[in-house]
Amino acid sequence: MRDVLEPLMSWWAEGKASALATVVATRHSAPRRPGASMLVGPGAEAIGSVSGGCVESAVYDLGQEVLAGTRPLRRRYGVSGADALAVGLTCGGTLDVFVERVDSTTFPQLGEVVETVRAGRPVAVATVIAGPAERLGRRLIVWPDRVAGGTGSGRLDGLLCQDARGLLDAGRTGVLRYGADGQCRGQEREEREESEEGETGLEVFVESFAPPPRMLVFGAVDFADAVARTGSFLGYRVTVCDARPVFATAARLPGADEIVVEWPHRYLQAEADAGRIDGRTVICVLTHDHKFDVPLLRVALRLPDVGYIGAMGSRRTHEDRWHRLTEAGLTEAELKRLSSPIGLDLGARTPEETAVSIAAEIIALRRGGSGFRLADRPGPIHLGSCL
Repeated sequence: MRDVLEPLMSWWAEGKASALATVVATRHSAPRRPGASMLVGPGAEAIGSVSGGCVESAVYDLGQEVLAGTRPLRRRYGVSGADALAVGLTCGGTLDVFVERVDSTTFPQLGEVVETVRAGRPVAVATVIAGPAERLGRRLIVWPDRVAGGTGSGRLDGLLCQDARGLLDAGRTGVLRYGADGQCRGQEREEREESEEGETGLEVFVESFAPPPRMLVFGAVDFADAVARTGSFLGYRVTVCDARPVFATAARLPGADEIVVEWPHRYLQAEADAGRIDGRTVICVLTHDHKFDVPLLRVALRLPDVGYIGAMGSRRTHEDRWHRLTEAGLTEAELKRLSSPIGLDLGARTPEETAVSIAAEIIALRRGGSGFRLADRPGPIHLGSCL
């Protein structure tokens, strides 16, 4: 929807209806990713693209049908021996397109969604794209701290809220599958099984609108690039900050998205003052040097919204740091927010192993995991979620 958000919002605000066609699933070499959108406007306009030209004419006709009063429609397009000369994808891939009517009645929350996206804040739109006819097009809007709308099932809404926030945290868009009342049926299956779906199964397309979460790595030490590369792999935008220009270089830190030469506590305070720190931000303090650590952690541990704060160092370094922070006036409650020594006990030795240890702790705290071996724990692998 991001591709066509402005004209969609303009027509919605004027009280006009448009047809929104969205790629909800792709396989093989399909030209566009899930979330790519095309609009059919109230004046028969066509804006955007779902395939780069391969199936736009067919999708345009579906949009006209939906605007004329048809329920939301889902179609699959691809090339086979039978349809190679008909409508299809010359690249050989397949894609599923969901087409729905959008106006102030069918999507009353659109104004709030657009306001959130324009402000650069995260929101996910979860839309039922397969299932009983009366459920098609129903949607749950999920923010980090609230929800709006619904799918028609309270149980499903509860599970969907958790799963959508999981995708939102990672900045991912995809399809989730449930039973009619929220039973888990797996995520992002390549092929729908119609016999299993029947009239009771549901598929929900979750479109995430979120800037990537931030990972702030303080200290351009030998572990920093491995932590930066691992953070990037997890979907974070990684900034490495160090006051020493000789160490804070792109040559030493190729895994970082951004390198900043500044005193760490000054940089962090400036980012907080500018509103660029939120509950998804993770802070990794790797310097284990009190002249950097103490003023930095004094700022970090007093920020109201940070997802994780970890500091590297031995037990002796940790005890010395704790003592210095106490002398600097931090309370016990503030100090309890600090993960130190940083990471889970994996027996890590190398920078790469240490980075995995840190990443594992971040994931466990974010998702409520125990950090224990799954082989030693009975019950479901993912508690309270279909992911």
